[in-house]
Amino acid sequence: MKLTKVRVQNYRSVEDSEEFEIGDLTCLVGKNEAGKTALLSAMRGIKPSQPFEFDETIDYPRRFATRFNDRHPDGTAEVIRTWWRLEDADKAAVEKRFGAGVLKGDTIQAHFGFRYDDGCIWTIEVDSAKVVENLVSRHALDATERNVLHGVSDGPAADKALSGLAERTPKQDALLQDIKKCRESCFTHGVIDVLSARQPKFFFTSHFERMSGMVSIQKLQQDKQNNMVSVGDKIFLAFLEYAGTTVEELLNADRREALKARCEAASNEITEEIFQFWSQNNALEVVIEIDNAKPKDPAPFNAGMVADIRIKNTNHKATLPLSERSAGFVWFFSFLAQFKQLKKTPGNDNAIILLDEPGLTLHGKAQGDLLRYIIERLLPDHQVIFTTHSPFMVPMDRLADVRIVEDLIIEKPGKRLEVKGTKVRSDVLEVSGDTLFPLQGALGYEVTQSLFIGANTWLVEGPSDILYLKVLSQALTKRSRVGLDPKWTLCPSGGIDKIAPFVRLFGGNRINLAVLSDIANGDRTKIDNLKKANILKAGHFYTCADFTVQSEADVEDLFEADLFVEMLNGAYKPPAANLVTTASLTAASPIPRIVKKAEALFKLMPASVAEFDHFGASRWLLENPSVLEADTPAVNATLDRFEAVFKAFNALLA
Repeated sequence: MKLTKVRVQNYRSVEDSEEFEIGDLTCLVGKNEAGKTALLSAMRGIKPSQPFEFDETIDYPRRFATRFNDRHPDGTAEVIRTWWRLEDADKAAVEKRFGAGVLKGDTIQAHFGFRYDDGCIWTIEVDSAKVVENLVSRHALDATERNVLHGVSDGPAADKALSGLAERTPKQDALLQDIKKCRESCFTHGVIDVLSARQPKFFFTSHFERMSGMVSIQKLQQDKQNNMVSVGDKIFLAFLEYAGTTVEELLNADRREALKARCEAASNEITEEIFQFWSQNNALEVVIEIDNAKPKDPAPFNAGMVADIRIKNTNHKATLPLSERSAGFVWFFSFLAQFKQLKKTPGNDNAIILLDEPGLTLHGKAQGDLLRYIIERLLPDHQVIFTTHSPFMVPMDRLADVRIVEDLIIEKPGKRLEVKGTKVRSDVLEVSGDTLFPLQGALGYEVTQSLFIGANTWLVEGPSDILYLKVLSQALTKRSRVGLDPKWTLCPSGGIDKIAPFVRLFGGNRINLAVLSDIANGDRTKIDNLKKANILKAGHFYTCADFTVQSEADVEDLFEADLFVEMLNGAYKPPAANLVTTASLTAASPIPRIVKKAEALFKLMPASVAEFDHFGASRWLLENPSVLEADTPAVNATLDRFEAVFKAFNALLA
């Protein structure tokens, strides 16, 4: 099952977060003390993978502590409410137990909070009458045996009817025992028990949690017995479990070298995985040394057995204790040690990963490496929810997955501050500038590498679009026709998904913005949402399809096919036997967009021909503008379309 929505209430700084959507990846962005950690802690309380409990004294909002009973007349305070979407495997598990058609929907709720004596409360719609029908059929009761259940539509009633019989047939008795397997003979409870066993656990870790660099094995054993293990030592224990050993085995080992080899093997595997994503320094190794303590070392490392975890730098030929090395690398290693042990433990295959400020001590580029690890390695099997206030941890290609977290305080002249507590928003226009800073920083870093904006900014998809528009404008003006007005500044946005955040973050600076967007199958909803959001002036958003007869179109579709074929042959110079023709290009793909046809056709080209990309043909046209001087139907039709584009956009100038 998938977590789809969350609402947090009555927890630390969160009075009521209001409902917010959760996807495969959810990034909670906000400044320090906004309540991001509180949101994750509340979520993990639903079904934690590590020991965790709500503590009313500490966790209930302090400013309401003396008014608990007034605010919650029923004696309970909801902290976390979650919405889940059932997947096919979940439905199949329910049907295996209760038969087909017993679920009335594929969405369920689960909520938990302070003074919930019976644990998590579930809300789910079950057709109990259908369950009765399915179980009666499963146990093959004949017409006479079924008579006692006439008019019965739920579990308790079926239990009462069957239990009231002076004598039951074997089939009736088997049915009764089957019904009694459900708590209180309630089928809804039975369905909940099936689904709760399948509900993902929540695994939580923060940037503070790093593996201890030196561990006294004897003290760790004592701490385990007294339930006083430190966070760093818990991660070391997780590492040992992943390595296939335990503290007790280390203490009692006759062949310590074998255990050391096992630990080194686990360490090497984790390190190798790190270096697939770690771009900072690949000359590091993690070394595990397990030996008897040295009497002159500080306590408790001066007695018994000691595990010393060190980082070796092969460039400098030196090792240093883990605690004295890069905090970022240590955190990355510690996280993977925990995560790999989580994966190894049965029942955690679909755990939801909660990361509090992951990679906070990493360099900006290394944070990008971590984000790539999350997307490539965690998302295929896990939902991931993480908090950050770093611009480098904002997933710029998944801005729809970003939620803004703000501790909302309303100031009214002449009145006391109105504290609303932590709120979660998906609309960046509803939050303060400080809260928005990480998103602004992320977008700024992303676009300023190729961004030039002016008073009148025309957004296009990419650099090749700019080349096409510039070259075609020159060709038109040479013929005394309408070209690009010099007041326009052309700017690549990077795609339709980045148009909305660009406009929201820069559109308020008195910039006249207009957009020319490609449109592909599936983009229509995104475009409609952009228009409904009213973030652009009316009439300032065009797609390339508006200037062609196609429902899907890129800038390349403004070219006549014959002319684009000439550009492709000029740019890529395929062998004579493989020259592109209008017929071969048209037949290459059923998709109407000419770039998709070109991509499909070039996949069939010999290896000597370069792979097709958007830039190749535009660069060739830039170097060979004379092709547009020809007086041919293909050139004239192309010029007509581009002139229509320029006329439409020039009319939008202030």
